[in-house]
Amino acid sequence: MSKISSMGRGMMAILALGARHEAGLPGGTAAGIAADLGKDRSQVSRNLRSGEQEGFLGRTLERTYTLDWSILTDAQQLTGRRLHTDGAVALERLARDTDEGCFLGVLHGASTLTIGESVPASSNLVGSWLGRPYPAYCSDAGQAVLWESPEAEVRTVFAGVDFVRHGPNTPSDVDDFLVRLAAARVRGYSVVDEEAEPGLYSLAVPVRDFKGDVAAALQIVGTKARLEPRRTGCVAALVEQGRWLETRLGYQPGQRLADLDVAAPERVEGSRV
Repeated sequence: MSKISSMGRGMMAILALGARHEAGLPGGTAAGIAADLGKDRSQVSRNLRSGEQEGFLGRTLERTYTLDWSILTDAQQLTGRRLHTDGAVALERLARDTDEGCFLGVLHGASTLTIGESVPASSNLVGSWLGRPYPAYCSDAGQAVLWESPEAEVRTVFAGVDFVRHGPNTPSDVDDFLVRLAAARVRGYSVVDEEAEPGLYSLAVPVRDFKGDVAAALQIVGTKARLEPRRTGCVAALVEQGRWLETRLGYQPGQRLADLDVAAPERVEGSRV
């Protein structure tokens, strides 16, 4: 069995403390964190003190450790910058490999908002969608950015939203959207087939950040007649660039702060057409 490095033990302690914050708890003592991890108290105490000295943690007068949120704020700001800079690289590569219009979108209320695009002249798409919202319920990006969201959260996003018909296959209501989202998760990517507009076909994958949260959606959009027959190859390119962008955002597959099991830490290692 491989030994866990001191850095690894320190990160486990910090993640366990983060899991407490996610659960709504104010923090934890060394004894409490050690109990969560099932580890020796003196070892965990040393790890927590090191985290405090390095600026990752704070400690109250009651000797309770808390996360230093400035670290997470800095990381989140870096994520935002990399979404634009490295996202532009991923979009250029994807557009080059597929010869289709490629977009990067984020969730904004009940809409998706385009924050990056690369549109080859030969793609038959016209106009720019930068900074423009589009209803998430009939967008491939909408499915992708809500990829990890539980049903209750999806229903909250679309509460009070009229599912206006934009194409022949627009979802009729939130239940219809949830069925399509479930199918996309099984498939591994979303497909919007004339849901947004007649003749429009699009594909998307979620892009996760260093916390394991979905930060954006990477999309390929084109005419159905042109893109659907090439779906397999385009999906391969889409997944490749999506995974590359996730690595640039610090995502490590299988490690998501919100899902950390502190009871068993050894398991955590206009028209476009």
